Amino acid sequence: MKAPYFSVLIDAYNYGHYVEEAVASVLAQDCPASEREILVVDDGSTDDTAVRLRKFGNAIRYLYKSNGGQASAFNHGFENARGEVVALLDADDVWLPNKLTRLREVFEENPAAGMAYHRLYWWDGTNETEADRYFISVSGRVPEGRSALLQYPMASTSCLAFRRSALERLLPVPETLRSQADAFLTALVIFVAPIVAVEDYLGKYRLHATNLFQTAAAKPSREQVQHRMAMRAALLAEIQKWLLRHGHDLRSADLRAYLAQWKKAQAQDGFALRAPGRFKYFRHLLGYPWTYGEIMTRRHRIYSYMRACAALVLGYHHLRLFDDARRKRKEWMASSSEKTVVAIHAKAKAAAATKS
Repeated sequence: MKAPYFSVLIDAYNYGHYVEEAVASVLAQDCPASEREILVVDDGSTDDTAVRLRKFGNAIRYLYKSNGGQASAFNHGFENARGEVVALLDADDVWLPNKLTRLREVFEENPAAGMAYHRLYWWDGTNETEADRYFISVSGRVPEGRSALLQYPMASTSCLAFRRSALERLLPVPETLRSQADAFLTALVIFVAPIVAVEDYLGKYRLHATNLFQTAAAKPSREQVQHRMAMRAALLAEIQKWLLRHGHDLRSADLRAYLAQWKKAQAQDGFALRAPGRFKYFRHLLGYPWTYGEIMTRRHRIYSYMRACAALVLGYHHLRLFDDARRKRKEWMASSSEKTVVAIHAKAKAAAATKS
């Protein structure tokens, strides 16, 4: 049997109430069914995931395994995937119908590309969507330019597609990563192949209370923060091990700057659990313009330094007062600008009426 072009890998754990929509969104793709296979890896769900998936029959390959976490589920799926390109989809997200057709165009136009990623709408599960909040377009051989390396984003699982030849150089994903296994792949694929950023919106990222990062709640729970810190520490350790094994110098300025994003995020989460002293927080905030200054606008750099100084005065818990003041000033300036434009138009209209 001829292998399909795409292997769609859906990892699922106790998301029975979402997984049907995920599978349906793949079945609704406008590319021929012969060009894709759908693998659903059930990572030991204890809900009704298996029952809900029976309705799809032979349209999917249902792979059950004992619970081991995201990396374990990925590895099991990768072992069974037959496609030239492996596209990932979280069980709580969905794709738009033209996703696979668009990605095939991208990979055929870029034969050296090891990964492609795209924009995702942020979605509350109804018809309401928001623009992607974090998409940054970075394409090519990312480590060859410091600016690209600093801007390169860690994209969400459901917008990632990997060419098998590049993916195999990163496997197996370390199974200590019960979550953030996708970040291991995106962090390292840039060191084995060029990548392509696709500007199109090709899917929807569902917001809900149990997301590890972007949640529908006002803020994550203490347990969520503790879990993602534990996984981020494991992730950073595994990234560094891989880089060392493949001859990269972790002391280089570019790599230290690249790895700083995980260290800064780890510190920020740690502060949510235990507030830092003013000087410690000042140094933490000062690290952003020091590390990322070259990709910041002049205004952003100035604001970052001002915010760090404000932390010395206000402290961790009250720095929001500085942010609130800046937000209100921006709103006031926008409002004033709008009023000025309205006044100019009104004056012009009155002048035209007088002449007539």
